[in-house]
Amino acid sequence: MAWVVGVAFTFFIALLGYVLSIVPGFSLIGQLACAIIIAVAYRQIFGYPEKIRQGIHFSSKRLLRVAIILYGLKLNINLVLSDGLGLLLLDAGVIVFAIFTMLGLAKLCKADKNISLLLGVGTGVCGAAAIAAVAPIVKSNEEDTAISVGIIALMGTVFAITYTILWPVLPIDAIQYGIWSGTSLHEVAHVALAGAPAGENGLAIALLSKLGRVFLLVPLCFIFIAIMKRKNKDNKSSDASIEFPWFLIGFIVCSFLGTYVFGQYIPMSENVMEGISTSTTWLLTASMVGLGLNVSLKDLRARALRPLVAMTITSVLLSIIVYIIV
Repeated sequence: MAWVVGVAFTFFIALLGYVLSIVPGFSLIGQLACAIIIAVAYRQIFGYPEKIRQGIHFSSKRLLRVAIILYGLKLNINLVLSDGLGLLLLDAGVIVFAIFTMLGLAKLCKADKNISLLLGVGTGVCGAAAIAAVAPIVKSNEEDTAISVGIIALMGTVFAITYTILWPVLPIDAIQYGIWSGTSLHEVAHVALAGAPAGENGLAIALLSKLGRVFLLVPLCFIFIAIMKRKNKDNKSSDASIEFPWFLIGFIVCSFLGTYVFGQYIPMSENVMEGISTSTTWLLTASMVGLGLNVSLKDLRARALRPLVAMTITSVLLSIIVYIIV
């Protein structure tokens, strides 16, 4: 019973996050960030709900993997391979730049290395989903993961809004703006927010650019697996072993089904696909609530400020460099 209550509790806070996201002002940061804010605030005021720990743990671990698997349905493999091969090279460069710049700045300003790595991955690939996928591979604890997701959601929103403000005065066309947005912004939602003012063509190319980065999440995860195995090859303890992320196989399968099966061989209406997309958002939000309940603001103040500064610098540099390129 406590397990069920724990899972229900994470969905309840996810619901509160949804309600808060409707409020003017908070609507700009979205349901995910609002839910994390509520979860973190609850932890600081009331403490961790120990009696329902098992259910909260289930949400933060198992539901998170289900959400990532379903997230694969958003990736149109055929579209990326047929129309976005040129953009893939730029996307790959963005990922490499974001990760190595974050790690370099983290070393320079003595920021937490693990949080900085997760922020580099989130900045380079696709925000919270990328952080959630990489975190178990690099053995990040739940607090670091939650801190990273919270920062990426906040900063991504700030940058997306800034892009929409700059768009009318920039000397570039809608296609160039779309590539710039899709290649440099953090979350898919941020890209959609920033790309919308550029019209249908601008938004389409923005999302295509972003899909290329999502497409590269899987090979990036396998690279991290190889690095971690090599790093721990001389350590025979169970803590050093790397668990294969089977949910990535599910991500690939869902991407394949969404691209080549659903709608072609198996009828799937837009309403059904939209329903799955909405369910994915709720699952991801509930899992992030589970992570947020593990955040201690004392540690947040001590460990997150420097990674936040490093990420801000990285994001600004990334935006400038991609703008020059496009």
